[in-house]
Amino acid sequence: MRLFTALLLMLLPLSSQAMRLKDITDLQGVRSNQLVGYGLVVGLPGTGEQSRYTEQSFATMLSNFGINLPANQRPRTKNVAAVAVHAELHPFVKPGQQIDITISSVGSAKSLRGGTLLQTFLKGADGKVYAIAQGSLVVSGFSAEGADGSKVLANTPTVGRIPAGAIVERSVPSPFANGDFLTFNLHRPDFSTAKRVVETINDLLGPGVARALDATSVQVSAPRDPSQRVSYLATLENLRVEPADESAKVIVNSRTGTIVVGKDVRLMPTAITHGGLTVTISENWGVSQPNPFAGGDTVVVPDSEIGINEGDGRMFKLDTGTNLDDLVRAVNEVGAAPSDLMAILEALSQAGALRGELVII
Repeated sequence: MRLFTALLLMLLPLSSQAMRLKDITDLQGVRSNQLVGYGLVVGLPGTGEQSRYTEQSFATMLSNFGINLPANQRPRTKNVAAVAVHAELHPFVKPGQQIDITISSVGSAKSLRGGTLLQTFLKGADGKVYAIAQGSLVVSGFSAEGADGSKVLANTPTVGRIPAGAIVERSVPSPFANGDFLTFNLHRPDFSTAKRVVETINDLLGPGVARALDATSVQVSAPRDPSQRVSYLATLENLRVEPADESAKVIVNSRTGTIVVGKDVRLMPTAITHGGLTVTISENWGVSQPNPFAGGDTVVVPDSEIGINEGDGRMFKLDTGTNLDDLVRAVNEVGAAPSDLMAILEALSQAGALRGELVII
C-alpha cells in the first residue's frame, strides 16, 4: 500500500494491561537534581581552541597554583578546551558515592578525544557545590581533516562521558521520611486511573488509606518510621493497576509525515473526494536561423511547454461508527499520499465528522 511507504501509522493497544504502580507514577519529593559546572579539558592532540575565555580560564587555573603569566603574553591553548560539565544527582545518593558525568565543548575545539578533565565543581540550582568531577574522557566520535579541506566526521567528537567521574560531596535532603502521607503522582493525569489506584490500594490495606487529590495525585497514609516506610512503599509500588483508556486522539507530525490514530477515534457519516491537479512546465531550446540572404542573425529561442493533468477524483463514503481500519482502507484505495491523509483528517475535523481530538505537532 502506497500510503505506508512514507507514513508510519500506529494503532494504540486494543486493550489495556495492568501495570505496576511504580511504572505509572512518581513519588512526590523523590526526584533527581541537575548539576552543572565549567571546566577545562587538557592533553588534547592539537584539537583544542585558541579563544579569549579559554586563555583566561587557563591563566586563572595557573594562578591558583602560584604561576602568574606576564600581562602581555598569551598562553598557547591548542591542547586545551573549555567545556561544560553536567550530571544528574539521583535521589538518596550519599556523599562519597560516584555519579556519571557528560562533558561538552563550549568553544571551537575540534575534538575532545584523548583529553582529561581537570577538577571541576558541579553546582545545583541553589549555587552550592554538590559534586567534584575529574578524569579521562570517553569519546565515541572522531574527526579527520586533510590538507585540501576534506573532512571525515563520525558521531560527535566534541562530547564525551566519564563513567563514575564525579564524587558526591553533599546530599540533597529528601522529604521521603517526613509527614504522615506518601503522595503518588501519575505520569499521565487521568481521573479514571486515579480512581483505580485508590481502589487497588484500599482493597489491600482497607478503606480510607488512599484518597485521590485530583487527576494526578493520590495521597496514601504511611508509617513514620523510615524502615517501616521503606517496606510499606516496596509493597505499594508493586501493586498492579489497569490504566484507563486514553481519550480519542489523532496525532499528526507535519514535519516527519507521522500519523498516530487512537483506537477510539470514530467518524460520522461523511463523503470524501480525492483528486490531484498536476502542472508540468518543460523548457525546450530551439535555434532560429534566417535564410542565407536575409541578413538576420542565428539565435537560440526558448520553446516552453505546459501540461496540465488532473487526476481522476474518487469519492468514498464513510458510515456511522467507521473506525481506523475502514478509514485507512478507503484512503489506500484512493491512493492518497501522507500529506493527502493529513489534509483529509484536518478537513474531517473542521467538518465535525472526526470524533476525536486532532493534535498537530
